[in-house]
Amino acid sequence: MVINTINPHSFYVADHDEAFKHALKRSSVLLPDGVGIVYANFFLNKVPIRRIPGYEIFIYVMQMLERSTESRVKRVFFLGSTPEVLATIEGRIKTDFPSLQVGVYSPPFKQAFSDADDEAIASAVNEFNPHVLFVGMTAPKQEKWVAQNHRRINAPMICSIGAVFDFYARKVVRPGSIWQSLGLEWFRRLINEPKRLWRRTFVSLPYFLRKVLSLGVKRALPQAKT
Repeated sequence: MVINTINPHSFYVADHDEAFKHALKRSSVLLPDGVGIVYANFFLNKVPIRRIPGYEIFIYVMQMLERSTESRVKRVFFLGSTPEVLATIEGRIKTDFPSLQVGVYSPPFKQAFSDADDEAIASAVNEFNPHVLFVGMTAPKQEKWVAQNHRRINAPMICSIGAVFDFYARKVVRPGSIWQSLGLEWFRRLINEPKRLWRRTFVSLPYFLRKVLSLGVKRALPQAKT
């Protein structure tokens, strides 16, 4: 099972990156990690859905795995980020989820992995034989890597969760519950990291809104003619 998420920015990127679009479409589960996706779905389909942030997915899967009685030994593997962040994650999990065994791998920091890199990563994951593989290499790199390599990975569940690694390691502070409940977590993150996140707000969001409105108009036109 491959679990990915989508938000207005990843929608924009996917519309300009066929490999990323293909990776998202091939997801076993594609969850709405973005309030814009929630509103767009209601506008177009009149069906209410709930935003499911990557952090909530992570905590849910970890709790589910810890409660599981199917296996006495339960293993999770974290692929991505720096050795320092991964060490912090390992330490927290020993406290938060003591019954789980943890494996980690920090891949080379480069635009694209070589075949040798892919083989080394797959070997490290498969040697640990995890029940769940969490991938945190940021979008769209993580989703495309999973789409290209998931068949060689021996893990029943693969989750691409990006920034969750930094949130859980407390390297980056996640916006508080008030921002989350108001659907403004993205805005708070923009204030905290304007240089990194300005593009997804001022380029991706207007593009996404135009696409949604255009689709809404196209759906309404046939009804207007009848």
